[in-house]
Amino acid sequence: MSVRTFSIGGRCVGDGAPCYIVAEIGINHNGNLDLARRMIDNAKAAGADAVKFQNYRTEDFIRDHTLTYTYRSQGRTVTESQYNLFKRCELDVCMLADLFKHCDAIGIACHSTPTSEEGIMALVELGANVLKNGSDYITHLPLIAAMGRTNLPTVISTGMATIAEINEAVRVYRATGNNKLILLHCVSNYPASPESLNLAKIQAMASAFDCLVGFSDHSQGIVAAVCAVALGACWIEKHFTLDHELPGPDHWFSADPRELQELVRSIRTFEVALGRPWIGPTETDMETCELARLSCVAARPLSAGAVLTAGDITFKRPGTGLPPAFAEYLFGYRLRRNLEANEALALIDLIEP
Repeated sequence: MSVRTFSIGGRCVGDGAPCYIVAEIGINHNGNLDLARRMIDNAKAAGADAVKFQNYRTEDFIRDHTLTYTYRSQGRTVTESQYNLFKRCELDVCMLADLFKHCDAIGIACHSTPTSEEGIMALVELGANVLKNGSDYITHLPLIAAMGRTNLPTVISTGMATIAEINEAVRVYRATGNNKLILLHCVSNYPASPESLNLAKIQAMASAFDCLVGFSDHSQGIVAAVCAVALGACWIEKHFTLDHELPGPDHWFSADPRELQELVRSIRTFEVALGRPWIGPTETDMETCELARLSCVAARPLSAGAVLTAGDITFKRPGTGLPPAFAEYLFGYRLRRNLEANEALALIDLIEP
């Protein structure tokens, strides 16, 4: 049985709760703790609920040091050793502890993506309130099971995954007895083009796996994230940088502080605008009603004793009198008093025929 809401560090997440917005710092700190702290400060100022790091060990996933990665950085194409790239951005336990402490001091949540059970335990000991499994590790079922056994809420990214692979990950996680699960729709391209986003998958996954679904947004801009929330995403993760011109593979397409602030503002505005699923006037509609609606008024000066006919009544603002729908029921009544043109009709002015 799925869990539709749960708490992460005292913040309710899920159905009926505001979308949880995560600034994905990832490796954009470039291995520099001072830069990482400034990114945390800026994410907090932009209104993000949390920041996310990656506490991987390069040796956990790269065995061939000759493997290269080609990426865009500072307006040029760079090709370098994958091992060297990830190794210089590693966060050891002491560095991670420093960042968690800084987050706690300024009041923003912090979590991370581990690549081993040791990494999971390090996060538990640091007081992480949620775990994240990356798309590249969705088939690492022992790691997913270990996350489930912590009884912490877990976010599993589904980029590159088939429906069978997602199903296995969900099955293994739930087999631990932990149902606090969020699946993230994710397109593993950097940046992801609009035509590749397939945001309709959010609702499909929610239905297929009976669980909460979010969106790991690798596109540029904020449109996709807001649309994802409109489709039911309870969690948005967005790559974050202080400057698009910093060296490294992810900075150029990540959201900078201004863009993250606009993303948060737009999502919060949408959530307020969404309202409730009921049919009827809003409070502001009711405030406008009297001014904008119409009342039955005298079409011309009318004398006391006159018998009302269709030609005697017209409809004008404000809507403080009898509504136009009453007009046909007034025909045949006599007036108790004289009425000026455009004067509102009231039941007290009428004598039954």
